[in-house]
Amino acid sequence: METYIVSARKYRPQRFEDVVGQAAITNTLKTAIASNHLAQALLFCGPRGVGKTTCARILAKAINLNSTDVSLTGGDEDFSFNIFELDAASNNSVDDIRNLIDQVRFAPQQGKFKVYIIDEVHMLSQAAFNAFLKTLEEPPSHAVFILATTEKHKIIPTILSRCQIYDFKRIQIADIVKHLSYVAEKEGVKAEEEALHLIAQKADGAMRDALSLFDRMVSFSPGEVSYATVLENLNILDYQYYFRLTDQLIKQDYAGALVLFNEILNRGFDGHLFVGGLGEHLRNLLVSRDQSTLKLLEVAENTKAKYQSQAQAASDTWLISALDALQKVDGQYKNAPNQRLLVEVLLMRLCRTDLLGSDEKKKSFSLSKPESVSAPPAVPVNIPQPKSEGIPITKPVVQFAEQEKTVVEEPKKAFPPATLPKTPTSTLSILDFLSAGEKTEKEKTAASAPIGDARDEFTGEQLISVWVNFCEDLREKGFSRLSAALGAKKMERKGHELHLELESRTLESELQDHRVNLMTMMRTKLNNFALDLKVTVSEQQTEKRPYLPDERYWHMVSKNALLKELRDQLDLDIQ
Repeated sequence: METYIVSARKYRPQRFEDVVGQAAITNTLKTAIASNHLAQALLFCGPRGVGKTTCARILAKAINLNSTDVSLTGGDEDFSFNIFELDAASNNSVDDIRNLIDQVRFAPQQGKFKVYIIDEVHMLSQAAFNAFLKTLEEPPSHAVFILATTEKHKIIPTILSRCQIYDFKRIQIADIVKHLSYVAEKEGVKAEEEALHLIAQKADGAMRDALSLFDRMVSFSPGEVSYATVLENLNILDYQYYFRLTDQLIKQDYAGALVLFNEILNRGFDGHLFVGGLGEHLRNLLVSRDQSTLKLLEVAENTKAKYQSQAQAASDTWLISALDALQKVDGQYKNAPNQRLLVEVLLMRLCRTDLLGSDEKKKSFSLSKPESVSAPPAVPVNIPQPKSEGIPITKPVVQFAEQEKTVVEEPKKAFPPATLPKTPTSTLSILDFLSAGEKTEKEKTAASAPIGDARDEFTGEQLISVWVNFCEDLREKGFSRLSAALGAKKMERKGHELHLELESRTLESELQDHRVNLMTMMRTKLNNFALDLKVTVSEQQTEKRPYLPDERYWHMVSKNALLKELRDQLDLDIQ
């Protein structure tokens, strides 16, 4: 039986022209050799399987042959003793580097240069790096060092500063597919274009990984690489599932979406993998809606046509909203107590958000504006909690009273004027200064809310629905304490003004951070841009505390008037 050679070795590039996807680097190296401007220390860094070691070997042969047209398989046996490869992963001690330095001192017996290729150089120890510094900075004229690594950040800066750095990039899917087609033709294998695209996507920019996957597919089905074979062996979810699911989401068929998701789980696919694949599918739909971004779609031509066709049925608003929801679930999936339920709720929400920003939803939630608008009746209205159309969702308790309420403020207690025997102190309080700063920020925040001419009337049920949605949005974003606190508050409606009373300035400050989102949601959902929110803080919480000596004195006098008589009779100076 003949010895089998894997494609990654059999089709390893022998010339710079054969290297795939690194034209900028190979052209630079060829020019440097031709013009005799090649540095004596080079660092090749980049992801795995992109051609770092291959380019190092081609460069090592080209230096001694004084030509860029070289072949590693013939005509270069005389220079094999001039090329040394060291695996730093297993030879990373100081003694290994010292042995290397001892060899560098001797000139080559044949040819002009001795080339040292050190692979995975980031694995060298700190002491080995330090021992290598002087030789790397001032090597003999006959020595050239080529370092290769996948983790440049682990190399100490003193080494980096002594090397000419070449950053290898991930190979594009189109380039991988083209090279796989070439290999398939050479091997006499019939390969479908969609199958090669799947292999290229799975390889994640590494040509070596792509060739290894290709060999695996050929071993499973000799002489043919089909799309179905790749799906079965690489555990990839067929994109047809995503096309079917997206059609159901656009039609708001949440029942069909749940059944399809159950089918995917029964096939053994992970829910997290499904969420990531659906996000990639919707992203492809979004870029397919514009000819300028169509080039970002890295799929086969017939698949690209399917994306363009389905993209016309989805709106930009829905796609962006769906991608945002998918991103949140992707971050929550790992720590979710019920991961399947999390994805199922996501699918139902995607069905509900199909009409976001469309004229149909705007008409379904807005009321026709009456010819004459009268003030709301001064009768308290108890509004029940709104019921969701899908699964029940626990909502915070919110109460609204749509009535005109006359607020009678009690006069603040004022300290009696003091006749001070000494120089009067300033009465400016730090709280006053902070309050002025907060007011400025609130005015800026309010000015950022959307404006418009619509003044539609709305019912208490619509108002409470918007408020509950706002509290739920806060809870989903991680502001559970603020959501619970706001959900228990009572709001009063006075015409186009909504009044909310809070018990602390801290709570008021947190609400101000979300004021723009709240006003945007209220004004757009209710189609009334005259709405405004007035927030007040309970008087007992904002009572001015005495800090200065004079303030503390009058505060004590207000509690006990005998203290003033005692001070006057004894001429005391109370601090």
